[in-house]
Amino acid sequence: MNEWTTVAKRYSALLLALCLALFATQALAQAPDQLIRNSVNQLMGQIEGRKDYFAQHPEELKRLVDESLEDIADFRYIGASVMGRYFRNATPEQRSRFAEVFRQTLIDTYAKGLVTFDYRDLRVLDGAGSRYVDQASVDMEVVGTNGEVYPVSYSLRQNDDGQWKVVNVIVNGINLGLTFRNQFDQAMRENNRDYDQVINGWAPEVGTEELEQGRGA
Repeated sequence: MNEWTTVAKRYSALLLALCLALFATQALAQAPDQLIRNSVNQLMGQIEGRKDYFAQHPEELKRLVDESLEDIADFRYIGASVMGRYFRNATPEQRSRFAEVFRQTLIDTYAKGLVTFDYRDLRVLDGAGSRYVDQASVDMEVVGTNGEVYPVSYSLRQNDDGQWKVVNVIVNGINLGLTFRNQFDQAMRENNRDYDQVINGWAPEVGTEELEQGRGA
């Protein structure tokens, strides 16, 4: 075996190893609809039959919600989107602080909804729509105890690591990202564009009744 043959075989072995590693990474990355389904099923499995308990122990429920959203939501991206045109002039510290404040208020709202809204089934629909290779939407249906169906649509984007993350949610026709962005814009105008005051007082308002009524509310 000459030197060039040895080099070629070593190169082929290295190339094969790299291909296998890439394949393994792609295999570990969940499809958008499967990501949402797994997250919803896991969270619902933890609170099923325990709504009364978590109503009395809200901090435990918030911890479960936080752990669930940590795996699927891109809070920094969402925070930047909610700040909208004001993001560019915010300091790095203000951007990070708002992302964390937004995260906590979203967790509080989500946790409250889980113990106050009466539903009998959550269905994540198969397949994910997409206009671009790094963007996708996943639809879910929340079935109320009265049989009424409330559509939910998750918007996801693929990050640099190839992982899918939720960046927006539309509930019964209400675009939460747009709603929060409008509320942030209004707060900035009412507070003379004082970033710190707006961030410290951030309290988005989207009630359960509004979501039930939908876009026509």
